[in-house]
Amino acid sequence: MNVHVLRQRVNKTKTNYDLALAQFRKETKNLVVVEERLKDIKEAQHITQTVAQTIQQQAHKKIARVVTACLQTVFTDMDYKFKLKFERKRNRTEATPVLIKDGHELANPFDKTEKDNRSSESGGVLDIAGFTCQVAAIVLSKPPIRPILIMDEPFKSLSVEYRQGARQMIQMLAKDFGIQFVIVTHQTELMMGKVVEL
Repeated sequence: MNVHVLRQRVNKTKTNYDLALAQFRKETKNLVVVEERLKDIKEAQHITQTVAQTIQQQAHKKIARVVTACLQTVFTDMDYKFKLKFERKRNRTEATPVLIKDGHELANPFDKTEKDNRSSESGGVLDIAGFTCQVAAIVLSKPPIRPILIMDEPFKSLSVEYRQGARQMIQMLAKDFGIQFVIVTHQTELMMGKVVEL
């Protein structure tokens, strides 16, 4: 082989090497930038998750306090408590309502698809819990919304013996949170304030 041809090959190989080395250095710099961004993203994700957990805990405390107080106002002969169970599902946090009776967690009585669970607790208890969750949503909404709740037979499953407690609960919520309730009902025990009969 002639020297000229060898020199061309060496020069071509050196040029390719220099290009590869320059590309390698450029990609190394890019890798450092990407690693720094990834570190920042992970730190931001951690901060976001911490903030979300704090907000969940605060919301849980407020909602559980209101719902539990209402359940205990209505059902004075039973020990009901309410809590929210937060679980990570499908890449997001979901809250499941939980009723506790006499210190025992009830199998999800709010799940309408599970008829066995739903029948294990009276509909009146679920009416009160669901109603007070709506109240909590109004009270905790940001930005604040007009505190008015319009309902049609909200306690249709509530036994007669507990209706006076439901009345006291509504009066307590109206006074404590400044909520105006407009209730359509046939239950005379729940008629209070301005009553319009049709």
